[in-house]
Amino acid sequence: MKPLFSIITICYNAEKTIGQTLRSVTSQHYDRIEYIIIDGASKDKTLDVIAPFKSRIACLISEPDKGIYDAMNKGLEKATGDYVWFMNAGDTFYADTTLEEVVAGIQGEKLPDILYGETAIMDASGTIVGARRLKAPEVLTWKSFRQGMLVCHQSFVARRAIAEPYDLRYRYSADVDWCIRCMKKADTIQNTHLILSSYLDEGATTAHRKASLKERFSIMCRYYGTTSIVLLHLWFAVRFFWAKLVHGRV
Repeated sequence: MKPLFSIITICYNAEKTIGQTLRSVTSQHYDRIEYIIIDGASKDKTLDVIAPFKSRIACLISEPDKGIYDAMNKGLEKATGDYVWFMNAGDTFYADTTLEEVVAGIQGEKLPDILYGETAIMDASGTIVGARRLKAPEVLTWKSFRQGMLVCHQSFVARRAIAEPYDLRYRYSADVDWCIRCMKKADTIQNTHLILSSYLDEGATTAHRKASLKERFSIMCRYYGTTSIVLLHLWFAVRFFWAKLVHGRV
C-alpha cells in the first residue's frame, strides 16, 4: 500500500501566508494525505482563510500553545501516517506532483526511515528567488549536520515511528536537534534528488537570527563535541575572510 503522509501545518496570525500553503497541500496529485493544522488561537482572520478547506483537513486545533515547537508536538501527537512532514504557514510543496514523485522514487520494498531533498527560497509574493545556500549532501547521516543544517526542515521527511517530540528547551532551533535525533535512529535515509519544498524566508528563526545561531551552536556542541565545533567554526571564519580578501566576495 502507498504510504500515508501526515502533513502538519502550524500557524499563528497567518492570514497573509497560510492560503498558499493550504492551496499547495490540497493541490497535491497524491491522495494519501492526512492534513493536520495546529493554530495557536489566532486573533486575525487565519481561521476564516482555513474554513473553505475544512473538508480536506483531517484535524484542526486552534488553542493557545507555548510556541512553535509545542505546536509541532501537538501535530505529532495527532499524526497517524507513515511519514510526518512539516509544511508551515507560508511554505509550499515545490510542485503539485511532489508527493507523487517522492513515492515513485522510493527504493526497495521497505519504506526508508527518512526521505530528504533540496529546497527553493521564495519571497512574500510566492516568487521563487533562488536555491537554498546549503545543498543537501548526496549521502546524509546524523554527522552531516556538523557542517550546518544541510537539509531544510521542510524538505526533511521522517517516519512517524522514529519521530520523537521536539525538545522545548530550544525556542528557535529545536528542528536542528529533532532532525539529528531522527537521523541517529534511522536505519535507511534516502535522497530523493528532488526539490521538495519552497521555503518562505521570513520565519521565526530568521527574525531571531542571533538567538537561533546560539542555540544551533549549543546543539552542535552537544552532539559533535565543543572542541570539534569551535575549530570548525574558526576554519569557516578563515575561509570567509580569505575569500573576501582574495576575491572580494564570499
